[in-house]
Amino acid sequence: MFSRQGSIHRKIIGAAAVFAAVCGVAAWFQTPGPTASSAPWFSVVPPVLAIVLAFLTHHVIVSLGVAIVIGGLLSTVPAAPTSLGAWAAGGRTVFGHIANTATDPTNLLILSFIPPIFAMVEVIMASGGFRGVVLWLLKRVRSRKSAQGATALLGILCFIDDYANAIIVGSMMQPITDRFRISREKLAFLVDATSAPVSGLAVVSTWIAYEVALFADVSEQLGMGKTGYSMFFDALSFRFYCLLMLIFVFAHVLLGRDFGPMRKAERAAADSDETEASTESTAVNGMRQPGKAINALLPLGGLIVFHMTGLWIDGGGPAKWTGLGSMASWTYWRQVISAAEHSHFILMCAAVFGFTLATVCGRLSGSLPISLLPGCVRRGIKRALLPTVVLVLAWSLKSCCETLGTGEFLTALLAGRIAPCWFPPLLFLVASATSFATGTSWGTMAILIPTAIPIAFALDGETYGLTTMMSLGAVLDGAIFGDHCSPISDTTIISSTASSCDLIRHVQTQLPYSLFVAAVALTAAYVPSALGLAAKWSLGAAILVILGVLLTRRRQPHRPGTPETGTSSSP
Repeated sequence: MFSRQGSIHRKIIGAAAVFAAVCGVAAWFQTPGPTASSAPWFSVVPPVLAIVLAFLTHHVIVSLGVAIVIGGLLSTVPAAPTSLGAWAAGGRTVFGHIANTATDPTNLLILSFIPPIFAMVEVIMASGGFRGVVLWLLKRVRSRKSAQGATALLGILCFIDDYANAIIVGSMMQPITDRFRISREKLAFLVDATSAPVSGLAVVSTWIAYEVALFADVSEQLGMGKTGYSMFFDALSFRFYCLLMLIFVFAHVLLGRDFGPMRKAERAAADSDETEASTESTAVNGMRQPGKAINALLPLGGLIVFHMTGLWIDGGGPAKWTGLGSMASWTYWRQVISAAEHSHFILMCAAVFGFTLATVCGRLSGSLPISLLPGCVRRGIKRALLPTVVLVLAWSLKSCCETLGTGEFLTALLAGRIAPCWFPPLLFLVASATSFATGTSWGTMAILIPTAIPIAFALDGETYGLTTMMSLGAVLDGAIFGDHCSPISDTTIISSTASSCDLIRHVQTQLPYSLFVAAVALTAAYVPSALGLAAKWSLGAAILVILGVLLTRRRQPHRPGTPETGTSSSP
């Protein structure tokens, strides 16, 4: 008991020390200068407080709520700390952030996508669709390694959108990974590591229009004479974190090497006599009928086709049509999707269509009694409730950070203090810290691209050179780092929910992996490239570092007779 209390006290002291150190460094570096930010040093307090409290209390909603309250008060109280009016204004600011976030049309469109997609998953499970897919996969997936590889491969194939990727892959693969005693933490990591990194790299996705638009704006602002797409492709060579994360995912699966908290989670899952019970695994194993894969494949395929068709129409695809060859042209699809203006609405409609198609398939196959449908809808809405609340709070915190100028403050710290060759690596660090603290990749891009790229352009001698191109990739990569592993990131939240893994456990187990890949990307790729080494050689060197580190780790031991040997029976 005393040992446990001592551990808790050490955690509190450690968290307080980290919080104080970050605030102290921020206050120390806020000095006047030609590029000094008007944002105060305490603009870093709300996001840092949210992160510290999340790790300390394991209650994300409480942590976010406290951070939002503190952020609202900091926006008014420091100017007049003894004024009751300032405190009252701070309280109104808090409610304003939450109300504006909850009523924002774009946010509502994103939130409206979550309940129907979860309800679709519930209907597919109730109709035996996932069971049919599981039975089909189990004929080909015969080990823990192949189950993990299949999960990662599905994550690559679902490249259109990170939200849809996380929900579909997590829900579909959970029964299979459970069967092979793969921990929920590992499943959540595989889902998360192949959602935002893949969508951020894909030349056909819901992300590229946003990224290209930001690039085009800064190009016009600085007179670069470059299109947004050309800048995106120039930056692809320097997307080291995303590329290395995907390589790490497959390398550590093939080599069977885990480390840190993930190794402990995998050992516990492999040694357990029973896998964790869940709605998904219970539904799959409890169905008496053999299961029909078509009940899952048709709705999921329909969702993707509906989504792509909607983007095609909204982006002016018919007008840009030049023949059948257009359908196989990446350039054609990039132009079409980048021109789509209602991608979130189309995604919501695709989710509703997928739910409807799943219901029709279940009814026509006779495997979905009408009496089960209300329960499926109810469970889908219930599963969507937690991520919805957390997403609203996470977006509200982002709004607090925008009001206080968190991103502007972090960016201004670098201006005029470093040589051109060090700017991209440090920009990657700033983008990573900003996205991790705020939990938003798009917000980080929106903050840093207009503010940091002009600095890179100036360091390049007012030309579009290596520093500028590398800085573009560094911002995108750093932004995705936070989106991938921050406990207040929407993708992290959805990945843990879809995998039925506790959010804090998900963050604790995948954070060492993310930090490792980020460290390799920084030291073995960004720094050498900034010093003049060709990007392909930097990437190759970083891959060798990852493989070398993994090969020095011990293989995860498995108990004799576990499904790793391929002796498992069908569910």
